[in-house]
Amino acid sequence: MYSYIALLRAVNVGGTGKLPMSQLKAMCESLGFAKVRTYIASGNVVFTSKLSATSVKAKLEACLKAYAGKPVGVLVRTAEEMAAVLEGNPFKSAAPNRTVAIFLDAPPPPDALDDMRGQQDEEAALGVREIYVHYGAGMADSKLKIAAAANGTARNMNTVAKLAEWASS
Repeated sequence: MYSYIALLRAVNVGGTGKLPMSQLKAMCESLGFAKVRTYIASGNVVFTSKLSATSVKAKLEACLKAYAGKPVGVLVRTAEEMAAVLEGNPFKSAAPNRTVAIFLDAPPPPDALDDMRGQQDEEAALGVREIYVHYGAGMADSKLKIAAAANGTARNMNTVAKLAEWASS
């Protein structure tokens, strides 16, 4: 069995993509995933499965599309990968609630940060399949746009730490 974290994109954020976490848990269980736990209402689920990460992603995306009537992006990480995201955070001394990992399906291109727009006091760095961003003054008033992150989903370091902890236990 593998321990996975699935991160849903654009779920329960700003009134879009409403999905009760009890429903997400039931979907995952219907797919044969075990030890299913959801974390906060923004589309985070930890579970175990014998399937590969690619199969987990495909099955969950198909189930979510049937539920929502439109595609819902899913980013999948193993317990080890999520721990590595936490460890790889280049902004460890910054407030964890102002630092995010934007999860991507593939490695960001080496020039992904060259096209940032609206940058004020934000700092950004590339990860393995993530883009890290530290929002010095917070995210509320940030105008930062990173084209390479358009199909990703962000989680702050507090959430990353909790998901890594749950997936490793």
